[in-house]
Amino acid sequence: MTVRNDKTAGNTRTGEAITPDDGPPDGGRAVGSLAPAFVRRSRALQRAWQVAIFLAGLAVVGLGVVLLPLPGPGWVVIFLGMGIWATEFVWARLVLRWTRRKVAEAAHRAMDPRVRRRNLTITAVVLAAVVGAGGWYLARYGLVVPWQLDGR
Repeated sequence: MTVRNDKTAGNTRTGEAITPDDGPPDGGRAVGSLAPAFVRRSRALQRAWQVAIFLAGLAVVGLGVVLLPLPGPGWVVIFLGMGIWATEFVWARLVLRWTRRKVAEAAHRAMDPRVRRRNLTITAVVLAAVVGAGGWYLARYGLVVPWQLDGR
């Protein structure tokens, strides 16, 4: 198994450069394609396969977008759709790689004690402001809902 380092385009285990013969000798698989061999043999079948994968990924991503404001795992479904696209399209694989790297960086930054302390302080201040505003409203108007304040 060859471990690739994107920055040096080399094999990170041995330090040797990656050669074109790291892939199949006959170039059997199109770049990024996970299509079965019988599909790859025919250009028309390959295009039909790509269209089917694109439409399936589009349906899943669309469902994820619909689920964003609704209760449900919207982002998970969107990334699942991107994973479907990544089986056939290199651009989707690159987007997933970039996203995975950014999420890992954010998780690493969030574990920094200074950042956690700052986030907890901000949360406490905002929570105190919300409680204070709620207390002021209750003291001023009681349990009357805002859209019925005209009668007061």
